[in-house]
Amino acid sequence: MDGFVLTVQRMIRASPEVIFDVLADPSKHSLIDGSGMLQGSDEKEGRLAPGVTFGMSMKMGVRYSTVSTVVEWEENRLIAWQTGPKGRLGRYVAGRIWRYELEPQEHGTLVRESWDITTDHQRYLLKLGDIWSGKTRRDMELTLARLDSLVTASGPGRSS
Repeated sequence: MDGFVLTVQRMIRASPEVIFDVLADPSKHSLIDGSGMLQGSDEKEGRLAPGVTFGMSMKMGVRYSTVSTVVEWEENRLIAWQTGPKGRLGRYVAGRIWRYELEPQEHGTLVRESWDITTDHQRYLLKLGDIWSGKTRRDMELTLARLDSLVTASGPGRSS
C-alpha cells in the first residue's frame, strides 16, 4: 500500500493474452468480482479500448449503476478504468481507479490489481477503518482468485 493505492497480486498460470481478454470484456467482470457488488455489465457486448466508457449495475444494500472510463491501456499488459458518475455528482463521489497490470513470467503471469483512490473525492473517508485495509484487500484477493479459476479452468492459453 502506497499512500492512496492499495495493491494485491497473484501468480496465475495463464498467458497475459488470456487474462487480458477477460479484463477487457466488461460482461465478464461480475464473474470475477470478489466483492459481490457487481451485478452485471450494462454493455451487451464489446471489448474495451482506450477512452471507452462502460456502465455497470451494482448492489450495495440498494441497486445502483456506475459508469467507468478506460484511462490506461497497454494491450495484454495494463488496463485501468476510472469509476464514478459524470456531471455534478461526480464532483463528490468520482475518481477511483481500478488497475490491472500483467507481467509475463516463466510459468504464467503475475497479475497486480490496484485500487487507486489518489484522485477520488472521498479518499480520506475510504481509508477509514476496515474499508481500506480489510474488506477491500480481501475482496481484491478474492477477485484475483476468481480470475485465476476462470482462466485456468478451460485450458487454452495456459502457460506451461
